[in-house]
Amino acid sequence: MPTRYKRYRGDAEKVERNKLYPLDEAIDKLKGFKATKFDQSVDLCMHLGVDPKHADQLVRGAISLPHGTGKSNRVICFCGADKVEAAKAAGAVEAGGEELAKKVEDGWMEFDVAVASPETMRFVGKLGKVLGPKGLMPSPKAGTVTPDVAKAVKEYAAGKIEFRTDKGGNVHAPVGKLSFSPQQIAENAQAFIDNIVRLKPSSVKGQYVKKVSLSGTMTPGVLVAV
Repeated sequence: MPTRYKRYRGDAEKVERNKLYPLDEAIDKLKGFKATKFDQSVDLCMHLGVDPKHADQLVRGAISLPHGTGKSNRVICFCGADKVEAAKAAGAVEAGGEELAKKVEDGWMEFDVAVASPETMRFVGKLGKVLGPKGLMPSPKAGTVTPDVAKAVKEYAAGKIEFRTDKGGNVHAPVGKLSFSPQQIAENAQAFIDNIVRLKPSSVKGQYVKKVSLSGTMTPGVLVAV
């Protein structure tokens, strides 16, 4: 911890507090921080002028970034027997119907994303207490409940990400790795920002995007001018 804290303080001194940096400069700052022994994720956080207590101001969805996130997902698929082979061919680590739901209900959680066909929600819906707290419950809004499960499995296995505002009105997302080129990080970050802007709820008044920050897994955040 002392070593990490010393590194963090050193990196923080390279950033002007409260200064808003153009996206390309913010990325340069990130890449200029002291290197670690692993390839850090680049995370983007947007603080929005929404009230998450109101359902009509909840911002959520899913997006495939232009250059992926640098991480693949383990995907399972709840589907009928006729779609099992296609789901597995698309990259699902497990696929099936009620027997797969029972396996998850009994405690098996070795996956990152769950996809479901609409007809399976009659029994997948019962897994809400298991999957809900972990953010793994299939949802039509996120594109994880769909008739075309093979397509959804392929997208999520390749790194498609889900997002939703938290209690503080923030939206977080990984937008790459520090090993990505500056252009790749910039295009991923801009794609995510543009997507959130497009999703502005009509009931939100005043400033919508209040703050945007980029950070590495072990770095300070750098404020981005939007």
